[in-house]
Amino acid sequence: MIENQKPFTENHQPKLKVCGLTQLAQIRELVELKVDFLGFIFYEKSPRYVLNHLSLDEISEINHQGKFGVFVNENADKIIEIAEKSGLNFIQLHGDESEDFILDLRKKLKPEIGIIKVIRIGNQTSDELQKTINHQLSTINYLLFDTDSKTFGGTGKTFDWNILNEIKISLPYFLSGGISLENIHQLKTINQQPFALDINSKFEIEPGIKDVEKIKEFVNKCKSPKGTT
Repeated sequence: MIENQKPFTENHQPKLKVCGLTQLAQIRELVELKVDFLGFIFYEKSPRYVLNHLSLDEISEINHQGKFGVFVNENADKIIEIAEKSGLNFIQLHGDESEDFILDLRKKLKPEIGIIKVIRIGNQTSDELQKTINHQLSTINYLLFDTDSKTFGGTGKTFDWNILNEIKISLPYFLSGGISLENIHQLKTINQQPFALDINSKFEIEPGIKDVEKIKEFVNKCKSPKGTT
């Protein structure tokens, strides 16, 4: 049984990804906090577009083994260039990337760089969602479930997590979309537990500016069995 298929237990502690980072000082704090994954958005239309704040060299100098680059319908060569120059460990595909595109990207990327495919959940049925999952390529390392939106994420809205109990998830997955201090206790309702939680807008002062103290509180709550009861 792979990790994401383990049933809920009080001892289960998913890993943590903080996405939409733009400030070096805050990133250093999160590294010290031992956050597992750091997310940088390379989508120009996003209010958290990282290259408005940090250079690729600055990102490359961040000493962390879980650096995510988030891309939306980007050119494969551009993704590879950014990944190499900024020292990314993972590529998150958050758009409508085709199977052929992902296969081509996988061939060109360094083999040690993981690929995460986002599945945006809106009004589809569980059968439709299952078909989408079943069509994912074996070259993908993780799935990420997020709330569907025209802005490709960052809405702070949750989808109905109950739909995850109606499908079989064949890969470890990240759970995203409006996760907060107020709803973390509802994680116990999910049978196939997430490999990692992806937090963003609910832990911000403004887009790209994180509330680090609130993230610390979230980390402590995740570690405490009482936080998920």
